[in-house]
Amino acid sequence: MRSYPVLLAAFLGVTSAVAAQEAPARPPNVVVIFMDDMGYADIGAFGAEAYETPHLDRLAREGMIFTDFYVTQAVCSASRAGLLTGCYNTRIGILGALGPKARHGLHRDEVTIAEICKQKGYATACYGKWHLGHHRDFLPKQHGFDDYFGLPYSNDMWPFHPGVLHLPMEKRLKRWPHLPLIDGNHIIDAKVTAKVQETLTTRYTERAVAFITKNKDRPFFLYVPHSMVHVPLFVSDKFRGKSGAGLFGDVMMEIDWSVGQIVGAIREHELDENTLVIFTSDNGPWLSYGDHAGSAGPLREGKGTMFDGGCREPTIMWWPGKIKARSTCKTPTMTIDILPTLAYLIDAKLPQHTIDGKNIWPLMAGEPGAKSPQEAYFFYYGRQLQAMRMGRWKLHFPHGYRTLSGREGGNGGTPVRFETKRIGLSLFDLDNDVSESTDVKDRHPKVVARMQHLAEAMRADLGDGKRRGNGAREPGRLARARKP
Repeated sequence: MRSYPVLLAAFLGVTSAVAAQEAPARPPNVVVIFMDDMGYADIGAFGAEAYETPHLDRLAREGMIFTDFYVTQAVCSASRAGLLTGCYNTRIGILGALGPKARHGLHRDEVTIAEICKQKGYATACYGKWHLGHHRDFLPKQHGFDDYFGLPYSNDMWPFHPGVLHLPMEKRLKRWPHLPLIDGNHIIDAKVTAKVQETLTTRYTERAVAFITKNKDRPFFLYVPHSMVHVPLFVSDKFRGKSGAGLFGDVMMEIDWSVGQIVGAIREHELDENTLVIFTSDNGPWLSYGDHAGSAGPLREGKGTMFDGGCREPTIMWWPGKIKARSTCKTPTMTIDILPTLAYLIDAKLPQHTIDGKNIWPLMAGEPGAKSPQEAYFFYYGRQLQAMRMGRWKLHFPHGYRTLSGREGGNGGTPVRFETKRIGLSLFDLDNDVSESTDVKDRHPKVVARMQHLAEAMRADLGDGKRRGNGAREPGRLARARKP
């Protein structure tokens, strides 16, 4: 006959095993690496050949590439707003690129991915370019991030911008004040220099790796919005001249190294089977900068336009065991879909206010027959609705756009001038015309009619030009000091 202690030990062993089986799995870690001004063809998996990107190439082999992944608007602040809130940036009042004189930013009532993750006890951090308001009220730590280190806006918004170099410093500073570097809520360097900019990619990476190591035993959300490859380009000594493809190639090799360091830390701590990594860019290349700009490959135009060269981004998603290796998603998707997808994956509640994104996990998981949850995506520039994508179709509404008209861009960091052209109502079949070159609207009147109907509903919601939409919200604004 067994003794009581033996029976008790057996009972406790069984109950412990049952409890272990029933314990909820740790929710996945999430890492989003967000490039700045990187073109569609700037990494190996999407066509880059002049320099090597081995870490990104491996990420693509082990994960899924998204050939038709979009941002909401082909400019810095607007694009980041769409990614972090799951909303078209026009819905939340963030347009264009906020400068150092801006008195507005991301409203405190908007819900970011970081705040979604906070519902489930995640550690959260942002290391890189924020660009959703540089005043304390709008910085990352007021929007769900535990830690922040980086530049508050673009690295060319300083008194060494090529557009003001001909002026004396006193006049330059009236246009572009000194560029600050922020840690948490505090400026730690009020006058960022070129030497400091050379260290930024490395410093962002080191902070990211340290964050992963510190939080390896709890779920975390890590957002790394790199300052590169936005001009002016800067690279550390360890990569200067290494690519053999000029400064742009050197910078891209350092970015690839950064990805390798971050993913390497994930592997080192055996977190790879429980970590989703998303790599993409905020918009396409700034083509007027020529040899300091990237390439949109076969896509038309670049940054600052809502042709695909401006808003379709090279995207890789990696999650071993959950996302199939060497897989491809050709279904249109957008940054606004990331927030609701992550909320689904970690079983968090969506914001109570309206968002525009939808769960695309079935596409990411490669489920048989998975389709887009969105009938169409809409592309504003500023407040103007300029284009939309529905399945294979891209419809442009009449608008002006900037272009080089086939001319070469600038050299050595000095841009050439764009010219302005106009496009009328035009329909493109992206399955057969990725360069948006042949208007086929006359052959497909029913497609045009359906897309125009959807566009009109969007105009009623978010507006178009001077027309105000019923669903648009205001950004956060600094309170103005009252006059005595």
